[in-house]
Amino acid sequence: MKLSVTRSSVLTAIVIALLIIATPFAVWEFILTGELYILSHRFGQDFIARLHGPGRLRFILQPTIATILGARDGIRDARAGRLPFLSALILSKANRGDLLRGALASVRDLVAVAILLDIISQFLIFRMVHPGAAVILGPVLIAAPYAVSRALSNRISHWHGAAGYRYGSKWVKTDDV
Repeated sequence: MKLSVTRSSVLTAIVIALLIIATPFAVWEFILTGELYILSHRFGQDFIARLHGPGRLRFILQPTIATILGARDGIRDARAGRLPFLSALILSKANRGDLLRGALASVRDLVAVAILLDIISQFLIFRMVHPGAAVILGPVLIAAPYAVSRALSNRISHWHGAAGYRYGSKWVKTDDV
């Protein structure tokens, strides 16, 4: 078996290692306080602190980059004659897995960086890392802008030139979708 080392695999390994290292401390805090950080009142207060602390620029840059990647993939979908991303995700049960894998491949590094930046900002601001919060907050900054921009750019591309969408093995007119 040949193992290849890529930037993406190294980045993913770093993020996983940091999450594993932070988990025992988060579990210890849970044992001491009896409250799960993500469900606590403190999580909301800490979220506001993240908006003003180190790394606040990521709340602008990460959704912007996700939007650009989503637009790129949406235009590719339109050129290939595929349904808009969100519509295909909801309507096409057979292709749902392929759609999710393709979307994850497009934003995998961006999600890893989002989680990594959240880990770093938590440590700098709070001197504590809550892995659950990093795993939730990082991808949320990416997922919504990516999905919406992918769907919208596909629709706009179709309005400006395509005759219809390929839905499975048959073509559907844009007016029917």
